[in-house]
Amino acid sequence: MKLKIIIGLGNPGKKYKSNRHNVGFMLLDEIKKNYDFPDFKMEQKFDAQISFTQNSRLSKALLAKPQTFMNNSGKSVQALINFYKLSPEDILVIHDDIDIILGKYKLATDSSSAGHNGIQNIIDILGTKKFNRIRIGVAGKNYDKKQLELCNFVLQNFEEKEMKTILEDMTSEVMKEIENFCQK
Repeated sequence: MKLKIIIGLGNPGKKYKSNRHNVGFMLLDEIKKNYDFPDFKMEQKFDAQISFTQNSRLSKALLAKPQTFMNNSGKSVQALINFYKLSPEDILVIHDDIDIILGKYKLATDSSSAGHNGIQNIIDILGTKKFNRIRIGVAGKNYDKKQLELCNFVLQNFEEKEMKTILEDMTSEVMKEIENFCQK
């Protein structure tokens, strides 16, 4: 089986840990826990924290948390693809999406960034949209596009109930998608 890379987008540092924008990092932590990946380790050559496993449910998979801050994620993604000699189709990027209601997600391949700066940076640096994505809904019931600036909203922490929805209710569904991706 060919190596698959699962990339969670977010911003490094404790300040951002529970932000809506960091849902990619949060879900990678859940994947690590559920599939017994080793602890994340910083790899300077990728400017990312990574964890690698070979197990029967995921085959060969590498988890990566770019440490470049969200809007420069493409640099880390390109370094990973180049080092492992993979194509963009061998990566799965997990990221927040303000256009999807909290508790829902959508799969995407070969689609635009829809205004997500981290995804746009990956598209710009890779020169293609042909990579796999899981778009995680972060739009809570209190989000009003007319009243709250997008930047301010995604940098807010999840409320406790919302965090439960993401980490408990959604995780099993997302895990199934990840298993399907890794078996391709």
